[in-house]
Amino acid sequence: MAEHLSQSELDYPFKLLEYFNGFRISKVIFSACELGVFDLLLKSQEPLSARHVAQELSTSVDGMERLLDALVGIEILEVETTNGTAFYSSTDVANLYLAKGSGKSLHDMIIYQSQTIYPLWNNLADAVREGKNQNEKTSGVPPEEVFQAIYSSEEEMLKFMGLMNSSWVLDGHDIVTAFNLSGFQNILDIGGCTGALAREMAKAYPSSSVTVFDLPQVVETAQKHFSQENDAVAFQAGDFFSDELPPADLYVLARIIHDWPDEKCLTLLKKIHDLCKPGCGVLLVEALLFENRRGPVMAQMFSLNMLVQTEGRERPPSQYTQILNKSGFCNVQVCQTGKSYDAILAIK
Repeated sequence: MAEHLSQSELDYPFKLLEYFNGFRISKVIFSACELGVFDLLLKSQEPLSARHVAQELSTSVDGMERLLDALVGIEILEVETTNGTAFYSSTDVANLYLAKGSGKSLHDMIIYQSQTIYPLWNNLADAVREGKNQNEKTSGVPPEEVFQAIYSSEEEMLKFMGLMNSSWVLDGHDIVTAFNLSGFQNILDIGGCTGALAREMAKAYPSSSVTVFDLPQVVETAQKHFSQENDAVAFQAGDFFSDELPPADLYVLARIIHDWPDEKCLTLLKKIHDLCKPGCGVLLVEALLFENRRGPVMAQMFSLNMLVQTEGRERPPSQYTQILNKSGFCNVQVCQTGKSYDAILAIK
């Protein structure tokens, strides 16, 4: 830390205090989303007072005023004072990413972080001590039943699927265009959840056939809650560990490998390799760690999240390459997007 923080930090720890308060800032945004602040401000044709917002959202005026001021402080809202009364309005960033109605809304991601991930992180110290996830403490599900915890109820399943949908609405295009995949005619998105990434794939490569393969209850929920008119994506139900996988030219594993320890990853990748004809391959989508262990911070936070919630971890490119090579894939290419997720293409 001394190498990176300035001398002034030794005199007064501004940066450390900012880190200490990071959870409060997260909760300010989470709470505003849960209360509907950004949706209300987006619908309003004019700035609103704290009293008006509180009345519309059934909150205390004092509490809402403090919350709105905090959102102004972190530059998510704007404020103007007229005749002694503060009037609040959304920024373009809030309208685009935090309100439900936007095509790029991260609202579902935020709700999942607040209601599911945040309680798990209360047990981070225990996860570090024990080296295992904290699902049992948080939801009563044994550590080895990772997706039983994630899909413990329809409500939890919908929250998780909303998180995944938000992720690919934001990052999907960069992922599917990280490599030229136009040569793959049949693409299977394994564990493709709502189909959001698969739709980005179909949009980028309209001559390719794209299918999502996921658990029966996930496929049913995706078709019920996340379907689109004239959908270019097909769905097929199955368990990618225990069931036979359909034939494809390209198998996509987006945020799948990071859920599992090396031995399970090897099992799945060997299964895929055995199905691949020469020239076919697998596309991994993950948040790649730097080889020198110095970041990216977001990927390091994701890796801790894998500790508290799953059996897996985030890895640097060299570890993914090693796993792919052990599975039989030799031609491995890595593309780091500079955003949340990166891509690795391996050809048989």
